[in-house]
Amino acid sequence: MTQLYWQTIGTGDRNLVMLHGWGLNADVWQNVVERLSPHFCLHLVDLPGYGRSRDFSPMSVEQMVATLLPQAPEKALWLGWSLGGLVASKLALLHPERVSGLITVASSPAFSAADGWPGIKPETLAGFQQQLSENFQRTVERFLALQTLGTESARQDARLLKSVVLDLPAPDSAVLDAGLEILRTVDLREEMKALTVPLLRIYGALDGLVPRKIVPLLDAAWPASQSTIVEKAAHAPFISHPEVFCQQLIDFGSKNSA
Repeated sequence: MTQLYWQTIGTGDRNLVMLHGWGLNADVWQNVVERLSPHFCLHLVDLPGYGRSRDFSPMSVEQMVATLLPQAPEKALWLGWSLGGLVASKLALLHPERVSGLITVASSPAFSAADGWPGIKPETLAGFQQQLSENFQRTVERFLALQTLGTESARQDARLLKSVVLDLPAPDSAVLDAGLEILRTVDLREEMKALTVPLLRIYGALDGLVPRKIVPLLDAAWPASQSTIVEKAAHAPFISHPEVFCQQLIDFGSKNSA
């Protein structure tokens, strides 16, 4: 049977499930585990098809939710970064009784740019999909470099992300392609208006993949949610600004524990 990698660590009495982004794995959180462990029982997951869960076939967002749920705590805070934010959001929409709070990090309900909606140009995502089949490693490295662009610690942050990818066997190119397809096509903007659980949205001011221009648009569309922008951070604020990031989680967790 195909096994989902699921590591539980920490001494806190609140469950926090952490979902990584495209191309990566749960090791991306190592930078913040020590700070968060006294406050939470952390559940560090490799999404199906990624990292140590690489034996899974390509999946839709709904299929990922169905795969994650059986191993999850009965009630937890769910955090999703980037692509993981779409998965965590869909889980909170489908199974709100299992979620005490939702945190999305550098994530968007619709990653593709459209009329009046800031995001990644669809042709950029399509280009990455095409390049994947031609040169897997270079494509992933380019995507990782985009995630740290503009920060004071950009080179160091990109190195850390790259080591997280290269230390484990690479995901299958079909899984990566399916992940890009999710980023290109999924749109949860309307669905999320019906969300019934507390929501915290964390952004990087310099993020080139999830532009800060979406923050006021979602503040207006989802008035019950709260948002925060980490200045001088890009797409991975938990790597460039771990203290600020962790404090946001601790404050939100203390108000919304199961």
